[in-house]
Amino acid sequence: MKKVIFISMLLIFATGNLFAQDFYYGLKAGPNFATVNTSESEMNDAIEMRTAFHFGAVGEYAFSDQFSIQAELLYNAVGYKYSDDYNMAQKQASIATVDQTFKIDYLSIPILAKYYVADGFSLQAGPQVGFLLAANVELELDGETETNDFKDNMESLDFGLGFGFGYKIETGLFADARYVLGLANLAKDEGEDFTVKNNVIQVSVGYMF
Repeated sequence: MKKVIFISMLLIFATGNLFAQDFYYGLKAGPNFATVNTSESEMNDAIEMRTAFHFGAVGEYAFSDQFSIQAELLYNAVGYKYSDDYNMAQKQASIATVDQTFKIDYLSIPILAKYYVADGFSLQAGPQVGFLLAANVELELDGETETNDFKDNMESLDFGLGFGFGYKIETGLFADARYVLGLANLAKDEGEDFTVKNNVIQVSVGYMF
């Protein structure tokens, strides 16, 4: 993991060392509105959005006034919420609802092409790779909460495509809004018939130095 972080930082900032006059770097952060899409329609109906967050470094190299490449290194918290009925046979055979919050953390590296369609306003699109850092599920039943690790049940890599837009002003402040469509199946050892894919709406504010 340390090698991955080191190589990622080089990818983002090496261009800046070579072409400092056309390179901008900064920091960004904001909320994630995350969910997943599965191959089971009934499960999809019960899945709810989880609000989480992201933060990290960003670097942008401008090839021209209209076109640039932006690379980011983000701590990315995503996941989803899911409620299910549980047969409590040992408690008078009653039925209770288990509220589950799946918390999944990645080191994400988006690489986006940016096209400036107007002064400061850009359209953005490109791939994203995520390296799994942690995966936990928080279970709430009858007022009691339990947290379990399920990282071993998750694939270690995630791939997706990001689409969005941004606005940057001359002072260095900027804002982005992005939708990241997951392409990789996150479920490990579940067979080809069952798939789980991330879907995230991401809103960011940041500052370019």
